[in-house]
Amino acid sequence: MGRDQALDRFMPLRFAPMDEAAARAIVAWHYEAPYDVYNLDGEEPDQVVRCFVDPANAYHAIVDSRGELVAYCCFGTEARVPGGAYADPAADVGLGVRPDLTGQGLGGAFVDAVLDLANQDLAPTEFRVTVAAFNDRALRVWQRAGFRPVQRFDRTFDGMPFVILTRQG
Repeated sequence: MGRDQALDRFMPLRFAPMDEAAARAIVAWHYEAPYDVYNLDGEEPDQVVRCFVDPANAYHAIVDSRGELVAYCCFGTEARVPGGAYADPAADVGLGVRPDLTGQGLGGAFVDAVLDLANQDLAPTEFRVTVAAFNDRALRVWQRAGFRPVQRFDRTFDGMPFVILTRQG
C-alpha cells in the first residue's frame, strides 16, 4: 500500500475533547528506543489521565475515519517543556502519534489537521512547537510545515535538549 493509500485510510481525521478511555489508551502506548522518552508508563496513570481529561489542559483525541484513536494533541501550557523561553505570544501546540503509525510519512497530515483545528479555535498570529532535539523525524515534519527553529535549550529537570520552532499563523 502506497503512502497516499495509507493516508486515505485515516481521512478525515476527527477531533474530540480527550475522554478517559482515550487517555488510558495513550498511557499504554509503547514507543521503542530512542522514542521511549515519550512512554508514559513511568508516570502515575491516574494522574496522567486526570491531566489529559481536564478541559483546562486542552487535550484532544484524534481518531481516523474508522473511529480508531491514532493521535492526540494539546494546546497552551501543556505543550511547553520546562526550561524553554515562552514569553513571546504564540499558540503552543503539542502532538503525539500512536507508536505503530510513526515513521510512515503520515506526520504531515497530522500536523496539518492539528494546525487547522488550532486556527479554528485559537486564530493565532503565530504557532510554536517544542520538539526533543534528537527527534529528527518530528523536526523534519514540523519544518516541512513551515516551522523554523528559534531556540535550543535543555529541559530543566534532566538536561534533555529541545528545540522550539515557530511559524506564522
